[in-house]
Amino acid sequence: MDHYDSQQTNDYMQPEEDWDRDLLLDPAWEKQQRKTFTAWCNSHLRKAGTQIENIEEDFRDGLKLMLLLEVISGERLAKPERGKMRVHKISNVNKALDFIASKGVKLVSIGAEEIVDGNVKMTLGMIWTIILRFAIQDISVEETSAKEGLLLWCQRKTAPYKNVNIQNFHISWKDGLGFCALIHRHRPELIDYGKLRKDDPLTNLNTAFDVAEKYLDIPKMLDAEDIVGTARPDEKAIMTYVSSFYHAFSGAQKAETAANRICKVLAVNQENERLMEDYEKLASDLLEWIRRTIPWLENRLPENTMHAMQQKLEDFRDYRRLHKPPKVQEKCQLEINFNTLQTKLRLSNRPAFTPSEGRMVSDINNAWGCLEQAEKGYEEWLLNEIRRLERLDHLAEKFRQKASIHEAWTDAVYPSPRSLSLTPGKEAMLRHKDYETATLSEIKALLKKHEAFESDLAAHQDRVEQIAAIAQELNELDYYDSPSVNARCQRICDQWDNLGALTQKRREALERTEKLLETIDQLYLEYAKRAAPFNNWMEGAMEDLQDTFIVHTIEEIQGLTTAHEQFKATLPDADKERLAILGIHNEVSKIVQTYHVNMAGTNPYTTITPQEINGKWDHVRQLVPRRDQALMEEHARQQHNERLRKQFAAQANVIGPWIQTKMEEIGRISIEMHGTLEDQLSHLRQYEKSIVNYKPKIDQLEGDHQLIQEALIFDNKHTNYTMEHIRVGWEQLLTTIARTINEVENQILTRDAKGISQEQMNEFRASFNHFDRKKTGMMDTDDFRACLISMGYNMGEAEFARIMSIVDPNRLGVVTFQAFIDFMSRETADTDTADQVMASFKILAGDKNYITVDELRRELPPDQAEYCIARMAPYTGPDAVPGALDYMSFSTALYGESDL
Repeated sequence: MDHYDSQQTNDYMQPEEDWDRDLLLDPAWEKQQRKTFTAWCNSHLRKAGTQIENIEEDFRDGLKLMLLLEVISGERLAKPERGKMRVHKISNVNKALDFIASKGVKLVSIGAEEIVDGNVKMTLGMIWTIILRFAIQDISVEETSAKEGLLLWCQRKTAPYKNVNIQNFHISWKDGLGFCALIHRHRPELIDYGKLRKDDPLTNLNTAFDVAEKYLDIPKMLDAEDIVGTARPDEKAIMTYVSSFYHAFSGAQKAETAANRICKVLAVNQENERLMEDYEKLASDLLEWIRRTIPWLENRLPENTMHAMQQKLEDFRDYRRLHKPPKVQEKCQLEINFNTLQTKLRLSNRPAFTPSEGRMVSDINNAWGCLEQAEKGYEEWLLNEIRRLERLDHLAEKFRQKASIHEAWTDAVYPSPRSLSLTPGKEAMLRHKDYETATLSEIKALLKKHEAFESDLAAHQDRVEQIAAIAQELNELDYYDSPSVNARCQRICDQWDNLGALTQKRREALERTEKLLETIDQLYLEYAKRAAPFNNWMEGAMEDLQDTFIVHTIEEIQGLTTAHEQFKATLPDADKERLAILGIHNEVSKIVQTYHVNMAGTNPYTTITPQEINGKWDHVRQLVPRRDQALMEEHARQQHNERLRKQFAAQANVIGPWIQTKMEEIGRISIEMHGTLEDQLSHLRQYEKSIVNYKPKIDQLEGDHQLIQEALIFDNKHTNYTMEHIRVGWEQLLTTIARTINEVENQILTRDAKGISQEQMNEFRASFNHFDRKKTGMMDTDDFRACLISMGYNMGEAEFARIMSIVDPNRLGVVTFQAFIDFMSRETADTDTADQVMASFKILAGDKNYITVDELRRELPPDQAEYCIARMAPYTGPDAVPGALDYMSFSTALYGESDL
C-alpha cells in the first residue's frame, strides 16, 4: 500500500498508514499522480481564475489549498493569513486540514509542516484524500458506494461492449477501450467505436483524452505513453480521471434510474412467466403420467396361473415403492409452486395466474383421486384373484385325484366266472351274458357277485357326487381349464348312469334265473361283503391322508390335527376288521382243501385279494406318519404367520394414531397465534423434521407388510389398520406439513412486502380466527361479511361482490387467511404501477410518446431490451417515426390492464 493510501475496506476515505514507515512511491506511479492530481486541482481552481504548476510547491503557503477546498465544497473557510513567514503558512495549511477533518476524514501522519516543507508524498496523499472525499465518496450505485460504486458504474456502462472487461482501476484501462466505451455509451456521436482496435492502445487512449477534453470539459489528466509503458498504472490516477467521467455524465443518472425501474419490473415479469411455464410443464407431465397409469391399474384381465398373478402383484409393489413416491413429491411441489407464484403475482400487483384448461390444481387433484381409486381397486382385485387361483389349484388337483381313483375303479378288470379269462371294466362285466350258459351253481355265484358289486357301486356314489360338486365349483370360479374338467366329469357321470342302468338290467336277468341257484359259498360272500367296504374305507383313508389342505389360521390346522387324531384312534378296530376278513379267506382255503372244492383258486364274488388288503393296509400305515409331519409343518407355518400378524399390528397400532395426532397438531399450529410467523415457521419445520425422521418406521412397517403378503396372509384380527390406511395417512401428513409451511412462508412474504407489523398480523389472525366459526382455516361468505362489518366496513351488495371477487377469484365460496391479509394490506401496498413504468419509459425516450429500438438497446441490458422489442406494438401516433414503438400500451399490459 502507498504512503497515503486510504482505508479501502469501507469508505475509501481515511488514510491510516504511517507515512514515515512506508516505502517510496513507484516513480512511474508518482509521475502519473502528479499529472493527474495537478489537472484535477486545476479543473476546479480555474473556476476561481487561478491554477497551479507544481503541486508540492504551489500548496506550501496554504492559500491555493484553502481556495481549492472552498471551490469544491461550496463553503467558506476561515480567513487566511497573508504573511510570508513559515508560521503563517503552517496556520493556513492547518485551517485547510481542519476543514478536511470536519468532513469526517481522519488524517494520519499528514501534518501542516510536511506540506509547507514541500513533502511530495504527503502532498499527494493529502490531495488523494481530498479527491476521495469530494469526488468519489458520494458516488452510489445500487447500494454500493465510493470505489465499489464507481467500479460498478463503469462495469454497467461498459457491459454492452464485448471487448471491454473492467475489473479494477489499473490494468483494465490500459488498452483505452474502457474510456472510449464510457464516452460512446453516453455520447455515441463523439467516437466511432467500431473503428477502434484493442491492439492500438495509444490511439485509443489519446482519442478518449482528446474527446473528453474538447467536448466533455474533462482536462487531460493522464499521458497515454505513461499508461501503456507502465505494467500496472496507478490506481489513484485512474480513479481520479474516471470519477470526472462519472460527474460529467451524472446528468444521465436520471435515465439510469428509470432504466433500473424498468429492468426490475421486466425481471419480475420474466420470472413470473418462467414460473408459469414450469407449472404448465410439470402439470402436463404429471397428468400424462396419471393418464398412462390409470388404464394399467384398471386392467382386470385375469391370469391363468399363480405365478403370473404373483408377477402382477410384484409389479404393483414396484409401482407403489419406486414409481409413485416421486410423483407424490411432484404433486406436492406443483401445489407449492402454484401458491408461491400466486403470492408473487399478488405482491407485484399482477393478475392471478390461471393455468391452461384441464391443468388447474383442482384438475390434478381430481385426476389423482381417480388414480388412488383405481389403485385401491387394483390391489383388492389382485389379492382376490390370488385367493381364487389358489382355491382353483387345490380344487383342480382334488378333482384329478378323485377322478383318477374313480376311473381306475371303473376300468378295473373282473374275473369271468366260467373261465380263467379277465373281463376288462365294469361296463364290460355288466354287459357280459355269461349267465346264459352257466350252471346253476355258477348262476348263484354270479348273483352273489352282483350283489357284492352293487354294494361296491353304492360305496362309490359319494365319490361321484364329490367329483360333480368340485367340477361345478371350478366352473363357478371360472377355472381356465373348465372345458376339459367338464368333459371328464361328463364322461364319469354318463358312465355312472350307464353303470346304474346296466346293474339294474343284470340284476333282473340274474333274478329271473335265481331259482336255478342252489348253493352259495357263504364264506366267499361274507368275505366279499366285508372286504369291499373295508377296501373302500382303506382307499378313502389313503385318499384323505394324501389330500392336500389349505388353512389360514391356527384354529383350522388344529381342527385338521384333531380329526387326524380321531382317525388314528380308529386304526386298532380297523386292524381287527382286517384280521377278521383275512380269517374268512383262510377259512375258505381250509374248506377248499378239506372238501376239494373246484373254485379255480379265486373268489367269485370279489377281486379284492388278501395281498391287496395287506398292501393297502401297509400303505395306510406308512401314510399316517407323513400326515403327522405335514400337519406339524403347517402348524409351525401358521404360528409364524400369527407372529407376523402381531408384529405388523404392534407397529400399525402406534403409527396410525401418531399420524392422526401430528395432523391435529399441525392444524392447531396453523390457526393459533403463538409467537411470530417466523416462530410458527420454525415450529412447523421442526415438526417436518420430526415427521421425516419417522420415515424409517414407515419403511419398517412396509417391510413387515411385504412379509405378510409373501406369506399370503389375508386378514389380521389384531389391528384395524391396513398398510393402505398407513400409506394414505403418511402421504396426507407429508402433503399437509409442506402445504402449511408454504402458507406461512407466503404470509411472511406478504407481511414483509406490505410492511405489516407483527401486531397487525396478530390482529388479522385474531379477527380471522374469531369469524372462522367452523375452525376449518377458511371463512365462508357470511362469516367474511360479518368480519368486514365488525371492522367498520359499510357496503352494499355490489361493493361486497367486488371485494369477494378480489379475495375469492376462483369463486369457491370461501376466504383463506392469505387472501384475507392480502385484502387488509392491499390499500397501503408500495408497489410499482403501470403509470410509474410508463413515466420511466418516457424518461428513456426523452419525453417522446414513443421509444426507438436503439434507445432501448442503449439504456437496458441486452436480454431485457430484446424482451421489450419483441413485445412492444408499433407506435401509430401522428408524431410517429419509422421503427417507433408504443411503450404506453406495453406498460399497461404488464399489469394485466390490456392484452400483452
